Amino acid sequence: MKLLTYNVNGIRSAIKKGFIEWLKATEADIVCLQEIKANPDQLDFGLFHNLGYEVFWYPAEKKGYSGVAILSKLKPIHVEYGCGIAQYDAEGRTIRLDFADFSIISVYMPSGTSGEERQTFKFAWLADFYAYIQELRKNIPNLLIAGDYNICHKPMDIHNPKQNQHSSGFLPEEREWFDKFVESGFVDTFRHFNTEPHNYTWWSTRAGSREKNLGWRIDYFMASVSMQERLENCQILPNAVHSDHCPVWLSIK
Repeated sequence: MKLLTYNVNGIRSAIKKGFIEWLKATEADIVCLQEIKANPDQLDFGLFHNLGYEVFWYPAEKKGYSGVAILSKLKPIHVEYGCGIAQYDAEGRTIRLDFADFSIISVYMPSGTSGEERQTFKFAWLADFYAYIQELRKNIPNLLIAGDYNICHKPMDIHNPKQNQHSSGFLPEEREWFDKFVESGFVDTFRHFNTEPHNYTWWSTRAGSREKNLGWRIDYFMASVSMQERLENCQILPNAVHSDHCPVWLSIK
């Protein structure tokens, strides 16, 4: 089974850059999207239906902001829109598809880069999301959580760790949260297969950062440890250029 996660930074913009043609070529079975920035009436779902996907769409209440979606060639037995916490669901932060033997979440975690208020919001989210997932796992042990975490976990996940040690996305408290999340029973699927540095999923649009590969790895496929034996491969796809992020590909049995 081929899975993708991709922060498209605006699905309409990505489509104009050839996203549909690229998606067709991937032959992915399930695609998790973040920052869709569009309501269903603002684009043609037929573009996805023509590729064999059912479309599950969860935009933010604020137009042109945030939002997540999942495209799936497999029919889910249940779809969960949001996490049941109003302040996060208003921003379209999570959507979950349940299948017979696993579930997958597309998540867009908040960024704290715009100031102290949003950083405080991000810390609240991290605490609440952790509690939500631990409770969810009691009934759904086989869980994939794909998306933009807006955190670089380790120094090797960011091109300039010393310079960014006080930057949102690489704060000690955020990285400690990631440690705790992994220790609670999750596998960073990319690092399960690849321990090399200089692998990033987001680049600033300034100063030729992408061309110089001065990036951050903030997009992840996290898998509950019960899924570990089913993992086959995970790759970052930096040549996909429909966004300031790039996709992450996961293959599972």
